[in-house]
Amino acid sequence: MKPVSSIALGDPVFSSSPTYTSIDRYWLRKIKDERDLPFVYLTLRITLIMLPVAVLLYMPFVTGWLWWSLAVLYFILNNFVFKGPFGLMLHCTSHRPFFNQQYAWLNSYLPWIISPFFGQTPETYASHHLAMHHRENNLEEDLSSTMHYQRDSFRHFLLYFSRFFFTVIPTLAWYFNERSQLKLRNRVIRGELAFFGMCALLCIISWQATVMVFLLPLLISRIIMMVGNWAQHSFIEESDPGNFYKNSITCINTPYNHKCWNDGYHISHHIQPAMHWTLHPEHLQTNLQVYATNKALIFEGIHFLHVWWYLMNKDYKKLAKRVVNIHGMFASEEDIISLMKSRTREIKKRQV
Repeated sequence: MKPVSSIALGDPVFSSSPTYTSIDRYWLRKIKDERDLPFVYLTLRITLIMLPVAVLLYMPFVTGWLWWSLAVLYFILNNFVFKGPFGLMLHCTSHRPFFNQQYAWLNSYLPWIISPFFGQTPETYASHHLAMHHRENNLEEDLSSTMHYQRDSFRHFLLYFSRFFFTVIPTLAWYFNERSQLKLRNRVIRGELAFFGMCALLCIISWQATVMVFLLPLLISRIIMMVGNWAQHSFIEESDPGNFYKNSITCINTPYNHKCWNDGYHISHHIQPAMHWTLHPEHLQTNLQVYATNKALIFEGIHFLHVWWYLMNKDYKKLAKRVVNIHGMFASEEDIISLMKSRTREIKKRQV
């Protein structure tokens, strides 16, 4: 294990363009931060490419092989082209409003118009992620906490996913109700009722299209979100579970960070949830010693789905080979594996 005192990062950072086009300037007058200009073009591509395919699936003249061809195209566009970038754009714009005050009404476009096509019920994501998950930091009160599971066990993952999939909405609404956060409670309930009410009405037109356009993406999105959260919070130091460096991970130098707005930097995201996505590489570089002191797990060249897969196969050797050994914090590969295994052990619930 070669110790490193610095990391060469190839993940995206902001570089201001001196040659903005007239279209760029038009949108820059409407958004809050010029660094988010790529979000504008992603939103336009989804609106102009994917949504028309969804509409065509409901048209009565689209039948037979043409319907199935469009259904396959929609599935590919939704899940393999746009799902990751959109999901993490929604994440970023939930933490930092997309449009400026003059055009604040446009901030509803992503959560209310686009999100349902990706299986994200309106306002549920922001309520769960910002107002619950970040507050509770994967500890016992976190409704999506991984603490009380054996985090290299597929059986435990299935238990975790089942609990989330079938109970997340009522438990989230109750969570806010108990804390007298009635606006957040009502947002969750309103978003769920709006989504499933819309799906019920659209089933009258075509239940097949509704399954393909809205319900299948809902299932896939919730699977992916749970796989991601599981991987992000698989390694937890039992003696210090609230320590951001010891209950989360960072993935660097991976194409995933270019596609999904540096989402691999999960440690720094929990440290500063509102940090702009282009600043995470700098934060890591300037805080390497703190990461090393806490033996934070930084994986290079892989992302959360890889981490999840290796854990489900208990392939600690492949994981260990991807760990960045900052300032020689690990003496050997066996040292890394020992730490990882200790941090994936189930943490028993405290007796009240």
